[in-house]
Amino acid sequence: MTSKISGGVKVSVETFYQPEYSNPLNSEFMFAYKVTIENNNIFPIQLLSRHWNIFDSNGTKREVEGDGVVGVQPVINPGTSYQYVSGCNLRSEIGRMSGTYLIENVLNKTRFTVIIPSFDLHAPFKMN
Repeated sequence: MTSKISGGVKVSVETFYQPEYSNPLNSEFMFAYKVTIENNNIFPIQLLSRHWNIFDSNGTKREVEGDGVVGVQPVINPGTSYQYVSGCNLRSEIGRMSGTYLIENVLNKTRFTVIIPSFDLHAPFKMN
């Protein structure tokens, strides 16, 4: 698991290779990642959007942007956390993701960026 605190928000990410959704013979590798977002501020926050940078070891780079996460724009109260699971497909056994969330202070409507720490995606058999 990897974690980073920025803007008073701790983002932690844990990754999982998904062999049942992968097909190595066709260069299809599926990964899941579980993100925990902890609000360590004294005010409620709302996650408005996300921006991902996805790097595949075959040299491919992608950017993904969108509103919220997994179809919602969660409000996270002080001292609480929000958790979700999502996925990423790669064309090779190894990759890396990083990104940012656009967050809004619910009380005064100011917006700030929270860093999603860089994390690796790797098929377990590639690590032998």
